[in-house]
Amino acid sequence: MEKIEHTTVTTNCIKMHVASIGSGPVILFLHGFPELWYSWRHQLLSLSSLGYRCVAPDLRGFGDTDAPTSVDSYTVFHIVGDLVGLLDGLGVDRVFLVGHDWGATIAWYFSQFRPDRVKALVNMSVPYRPRNPKVKPVEGLRALFGDDYYICRFQEPGEIEEDFAQMDNAKLMKKFFTWCDTRPPCIPKEIGFKGLPEPSVLPSWLSDEDINYFAGKFNQKGFTGGLNYYRALNLYAC
Repeated sequence: MEKIEHTTVTTNCIKMHVASIGSGPVILFLHGFPELWYSWRHQLLSLSSLGYRCVAPDLRGFGDTDAPTSVDSYTVFHIVGDLVGLLDGLGVDRVFLVGHDWGATIAWYFSQFRPDRVKALVNMSVPYRPRNPKVKPVEGLRALFGDDYYICRFQEPGEIEEDFAQMDNAKLMKKFFTWCDTRPPCIPKEIGFKGLPEPSVLPSWLSDEDINYFAGKFNQKGFTGGLNYYRALNLYAC
């Protein structure tokens, strides 16, 4: 981990924190919610040892990257713009693009908007969803899964932040990263995230050190920036 370099790049009117290591063809890693560059720490070390330059930013609103206050500043046009500016700032023409969760959604759009900057795409957990101009995304999800569906719960500014604040962030991170259920993730207001099960023992792939890193960064930044990705859905994906 100590070999990973940390820099700040000015792009698209924000300052973006970037973790990178290695030399060679560039792999750009995009994290999800509630995550950070740190989610890719193992891949950075492993793939850099195989001759790749591995780059993992904290996306807009997360970690040590700036978090604009307006929901309007979190459309995919802004996020992809951040990343194109990042590549320009690093002097990189084309990348192997890897995304997970929200990072996968951003990677799909990045590949559509700027295919000239992408050598190949690897996405995890979020399939490609073409836009449907007849149905706004949040309303479509509400019709399918109800008001308690997590994306619907995330819409009202401040509401879910208060829910999260009912427990310390270390406990919240443990719940987020270990919750496993085959049903659609619905969180009734009367139960809240504090009602989710907490593991008695962390899985082998997750340590207290990892939990504390994530919790510390979200203690500093808060969750609103990351939640604004969900709140901006209806602004562009319809």
